[in-house]
Amino acid sequence: MKPSEHKTVQARILAYAQEIGWNLVSREEAELRRGKTKGRQECPPSLFFEDLLHAQVVKFNPRYAEAEGALPGKFRHLHTDIYGNREFVEHLRNRGKFFDHEEKRERDLILIDYEQPERNVYEVTEEFAYHNGHYGTRQDVVFLINGVPVLVIECKNATKDEGIALGIDQIRRYHEETPELFVPQQLFTATDAIGFSYGVTWNTVRRNIFVWKIDEPQRTQGTQREDEEEVLKTKSSAISAFSAVKKDLPGRLETKVKTFCAIPRVLAFLKEYIIFAEKDEELNKYILRQHQTDGVEKVVARALDGKRRRGLVWHTQGSGKTFTMIKTAEMLFRAPEADKPSVLLMIDRNELEDQMLKNLAALGLGNLEHASSIRRLNELLKNDYRGIIVTMIHKFRDMPADLNLRKNIYVLIDEAHRTTGGDLGNFLMAGLPNASYIGFTGTPVDKTAFGKGTFKTFGVDDDEGYLHKYSIADSIGDGTTLPLYYQLAPNEMLVPHEVLDKEFLSLAEAEGVADIEELNKILERAVNLKNFLKGKKRIQQVAEFVAKHYKENVEPLGYKAFLVGVDREACAHYKHALDQFLPPEYSEVVYTGSNNDSKLLKEFHLDPKRERQIRKSFGKLDQMPKILIVTEKLLTGFDAPVLYAMYLDKPMRDHTLLQAIARVNRPYENESQEMVKPHGFVLDFVGIFDKLEKALAFDSAEINAIVKDIGLLKALFKAKMQDRVPGWLKLITHNFNDKDVDDLIEHFRDKERRKEFFKEYKEIEMLYEIISPDAYLRPFIEDYTTVSKIYLVVRKAYTKRVYVDRDFQKKTNELVQGLVSATVNETPTPGVFIDRRTLETIAAMDEGKATKVINLVKAIEKSADEQSDDLFLVAMAERAKAVQEAFEERQTTTEKALEDLFSEIEKNNKRKEEQSEKGLDGLSYFVLCKLTEDGIPNAEKVSGKVREAFAKHPGWKDGEGELRELRKAVTYAVYSEEDDLDKVTATVESLFMLLEKAFRK
Repeated sequence: MKPSEHKTVQARILAYAQEIGWNLVSREEAELRRGKTKGRQECPPSLFFEDLLHAQVVKFNPRYAEAEGALPGKFRHLHTDIYGNREFVEHLRNRGKFFDHEEKRERDLILIDYEQPERNVYEVTEEFAYHNGHYGTRQDVVFLINGVPVLVIECKNATKDEGIALGIDQIRRYHEETPELFVPQQLFTATDAIGFSYGVTWNTVRRNIFVWKIDEPQRTQGTQREDEEEVLKTKSSAISAFSAVKKDLPGRLETKVKTFCAIPRVLAFLKEYIIFAEKDEELNKYILRQHQTDGVEKVVARALDGKRRRGLVWHTQGSGKTFTMIKTAEMLFRAPEADKPSVLLMIDRNELEDQMLKNLAALGLGNLEHASSIRRLNELLKNDYRGIIVTMIHKFRDMPADLNLRKNIYVLIDEAHRTTGGDLGNFLMAGLPNASYIGFTGTPVDKTAFGKGTFKTFGVDDDEGYLHKYSIADSIGDGTTLPLYYQLAPNEMLVPHEVLDKEFLSLAEAEGVADIEELNKILERAVNLKNFLKGKKRIQQVAEFVAKHYKENVEPLGYKAFLVGVDREACAHYKHALDQFLPPEYSEVVYTGSNNDSKLLKEFHLDPKRERQIRKSFGKLDQMPKILIVTEKLLTGFDAPVLYAMYLDKPMRDHTLLQAIARVNRPYENESQEMVKPHGFVLDFVGIFDKLEKALAFDSAEINAIVKDIGLLKALFKAKMQDRVPGWLKLITHNFNDKDVDDLIEHFRDKERRKEFFKEYKEIEMLYEIISPDAYLRPFIEDYTTVSKIYLVVRKAYTKRVYVDRDFQKKTNELVQGLVSATVNETPTPGVFIDRRTLETIAAMDEGKATKVINLVKAIEKSADEQSDDLFLVAMAERAKAVQEAFEERQTTTEKALEDLFSEIEKNNKRKEEQSEKGLDGLSYFVLCKLTEDGIPNAEKVSGKVREAFAKHPGWKDGEGELRELRKAVTYAVYSEEDDLDKVTATVESLFMLLEKAFRK
């Protein structure tokens, strides 16, 4: 017997939750506390335990005098979208209001006591059902604080393939069908006891759903249980539990539940680590990940240390460094130990300034200032302003020494590897001599003299230089950024080695170059280099190559690209050239214009509104443009996950190169298009990647994690085609006729073997899609086409429906479409109805017995889908599925499987005749047969009572309350004649499971 979803996962989660302080509320008690039906008119159950919510509000707010249902009533009027959810978060953070009638003024409404958490009530329940009149949802496990549901866990069976993906799909569906649930609920997880993924409600995009990682025990002695208990001791005490090194360890459900669901951690998530921010004029919700919360905690602790006053944080590009800084600033400002501090957020780019201010304002901070000028910054510091100040490093120029001598000034510096170099850093540190300085960087510190200076400035208080580190390798391992593959352009387009080396790579002043403006100054002096790059003939040649490569290699994958020119003039020329080979709407130029620009440059000036629209459209898969031509703008800070390829025609190195190529390493997944971005890609027209040891002055381990030659993908494709594919090709012995199809179905009957084949094939297919078109693939085309046809046959055999154009990636689909002559019939019978003619048709087919098993199951499933209100067919489809599973797992012979399926169809034909004779409708007759099969005494009498129960509850298909009352009535009817309660329960459960499948889809 297979373990059930409840037994393997759900029940265990409930047990572990109780062990860490959550009180279990049974499903029945939870339903009562959420409210009952009123008469025959269905009332949606409350989302809250309203009696407890009211009691706690009165307890925390002695002057609160509203009636018990007033607050839930107010919450019911919130928008059922992300905006309503944001408003609810404000209430959970005790920023809601109530009117004090006695003093005639508003007061803060306390919902959760964060200062004395023991005063809160923590509860967990299961099967949390809700129906809004259109759709019904039943959440597996729900955690509530003071009667408010805040966290939901979707459980899947450990034996179910892709269980977590299915769980997340369900959560997405719940958002669409019952969004009311996700007004108060803030967090979700999905687990199959092996994996454990988490995210925030209203953000179910795959790249924003993360794997929960736990501490790997370091002790060499003691049992696993002892190790886990040691971990839990450190984790359950306070928020500082975030500060350990985490790893994704498979299994370990107990530890994952007890760490993620630990009461201090859930409170920390609610109070601190959920963030709302606008991007492209759309509201988004995020959760800070473990490396971010760890970094925040470390920085706050260092700033409040009193002795050590420096720190360097390296969180690699794309890992959410901006939110880490914002949350650090907020927590420092609110920390009582900081005693009304000044927190300076120093950034290095104008475009980040507005975004930073918007995000800070969204946190509801009152003490926020924008030091937009040197004079304003000096004024704020001289007048001892207490709050958060957003400014830029160059505003410190000529700052007077000892401008403010306070110690509780905390300076958080973005891109610290470049912003505090030279005089500016001296002015800053002389002006605020007693402040704490924390540097943040998105790239590793380089090995040049400049890098040593960064460590000296910020890393002096830490043995390894970094206060906290989340490296490129860490990020790639977590899947939050992707590896990058590069390819060199043909030799005739590459910059001659001697020119590149002499005018760029060997220049001392170019070492450790950290700023793109600084890079541009170096390139201005590289006369021969720029002349080569901007040669008219070469620009035409490169543009043609880019257009061809994009159309053949990138566009079929569905992604977008950057073309990076050496300067603005090169960008303008590239636009003209590219328009000769691609439709003009395919590309746009984005650079900063100037009034003194030439006629050529002014041609591509953009007003701010138009530029915002281009940025926004570029980030959308189905909108133009597909290629952005840039030179400086968008090479730092711009985040568009659909960006896959970078055509690099600008010499870059060190930090500037890392920051630029990091634009293409953002993960992207689109469920509707079945797209998963495999990696980022750089096509180098300069020759920089041919000199990586000079171009990237970082540790070799980091470089190896960042970029790899696309030749490695070709070698991997070749290895898989030589090692894996021959075994599959041997299965084809009759030139793909019906005998081969039978053999394939029999060979891949084993589920694990089939799963491994699908996984291996999809890896091979993705490699083909990335490399193609390329002459390198020519020797493999015939074998690749054959294995693709094998894949199609097996997929069609063992899935309910297959759409060929979706099943293959675009290039592969074009290769195999029309060539697949031997396939398993999706509908092997004339018509949909299962009858004796079906049996005769399938029996007469000239195909193997294994194929007949598959085709019979498909015919039964299709009949059940087409006639979903026929309970006999629904039940028969369930039994057919069980026969197929037994067949696939070799628990039954092919002959026995065929016999069982034929028997099922014969039973179905007989029941139609008997039902007609008795004059019963389909539902009544099915209930009678079900009771008879289960051996319930006086089945006809009981079925009459059941029929009456259905008549009394006509709304059972649409409302949870009505369904619940019907279930009770049916249970009483069966129990009146059958004394065995277990037998009664089993009969009623199986009956209602089929009813839900048939009528409540």
